[in-house]
Amino acid sequence: MTETPARPYTAGHDLPVSPELAAFMAEGWAPSPLPDGTRVPGADLTPARRARLSARFPGERLIVPAGELRVRSNDCDHRFRPHSAYVWLTGLAGEDQAGHVLVLEPDGAGHEAVLYIRPRSPRDGGERGEEFYRDRRYGEFWVGRRPDLAEAGRLTGIRCAHLDRLAPLPPGRDAATDPELASVLSELRLIKDVWEVAQLQAAVDHTTAGFVDVVRALPRALAHRRGERWIEGVFDLRARAEGNGTGYETIAASGAHACVLHWTRNDGRLHRDDLLLLDAGVETDTLYTADITRTLPLSGRFSPVQRQVYDLVLAAQEAGIAALRPGAAYGDFHRACVRVIAEGLADWGVLKNPRGDLHRRYTLCNSGHMLGLDVHDCARARAAEYRDGTLAVGHVLTVEPGLYLQPDDETLPPELRGIGVRIEDDLVITEDGARLMSGALPRTADAVESWMGALLDG
Repeated sequence: MTETPARPYTAGHDLPVSPELAAFMAEGWAPSPLPDGTRVPGADLTPARRARLSARFPGERLIVPAGELRVRSNDCDHRFRPHSAYVWLTGLAGEDQAGHVLVLEPDGAGHEAVLYIRPRSPRDGGERGEEFYRDRRYGEFWVGRRPDLAEAGRLTGIRCAHLDRLAPLPPGRDAATDPELASVLSELRLIKDVWEVAQLQAAVDHTTAGFVDVVRALPRALAHRRGERWIEGVFDLRARAEGNGTGYETIAASGAHACVLHWTRNDGRLHRDDLLLLDAGVETDTLYTADITRTLPLSGRFSPVQRQVYDLVLAAQEAGIAALRPGAAYGDFHRACVRVIAEGLADWGVLKNPRGDLHRRYTLCNSGHMLGLDVHDCARARAAEYRDGTLAVGHVLTVEPGLYLQPDDETLPPELRGIGVRIEDDLVITEDGARLMSGALPRTADAVESWMGALLDG
């Protein structure tokens, strides 16, 4: 089967190539192989993962795409991040995976994995000979080197074939369109192995460093007309320096913006008397992400009413964390969180009593979620395996109660309006309960003030 020639992906302002230049570009290149022995991180773990998937679909052809590039504007693409199921099964996490596809071919005893990739561009002047310097999407001069087929096989331990050989093959279950396959892939990823927990701990540690960076940058952020965006930039610098970037769009919400659960505009000015709700996570190069929120007083000290709200959210989080243990219903920690919040709102006179679900006007969403390769990890898992299931050793999740007291909510006393507080930490379920992975960041109001004071005075 021969490869199909492809036209280079070019832009309207690219210059034409003369025959003389084409001939000159096809000669004089030294060999530049990848170092022998290089493997993708976690490569020793992926065969067992693929075997678990194989056992769920005997005799069926399974297709797991990395995903395609998406246009941001005209001829510029968004930065590519491969699909998490593809990463989990192959170990390949790079931007060069766009368009690649993992196929599990039934072979009688199970499945054989075949990785269909776009290999390194040739430089010999053949059918694809211009791609390496003319193709803006895939050319090596434009986007960097890709491995050839043999190198990709050594990197992953998977048999590799040219992407052009994929199209004539018969169809199968495709994770991009088959709900059952997508659900199983999510469910298989629910319990993290030791290596994955270590990747998540690294993400948490880098995120902790990013929060330190933010506090140290507060004086400059307070002076800037878009202080929220300054905060976002400071954290994102840490994320890009230490990992692949952020695992999701950073939320840097000050004042009443903190009452918008997913505030990512981050275009507001900071005021010293307000709180800053910072929800951010570093994604490692292996694409595991942290997800941590701290609500910080921009003056360095909580006002009495800010502390009142903060302490109620912290008490709710403590109750939620205490409910985490193997065998507990997944929903127990959320119920523990909202019970404390509802009782607190009733004590304040905001609610007549803590019964029912009227507290959701002020807290609205669930108090946590699974965490891993995605910030809302394993979201395609069926309810019986996730939302209505039980916790097990190796689950990694967030506990993140919050109160969002809208600035225009006339059911609230005026002094509470416009305050938003969320406290979020990452935890792994262990044999005897749960380990707080993000414990290096302070959580109590007193500890937050002491920590900020030391950083701002240093």
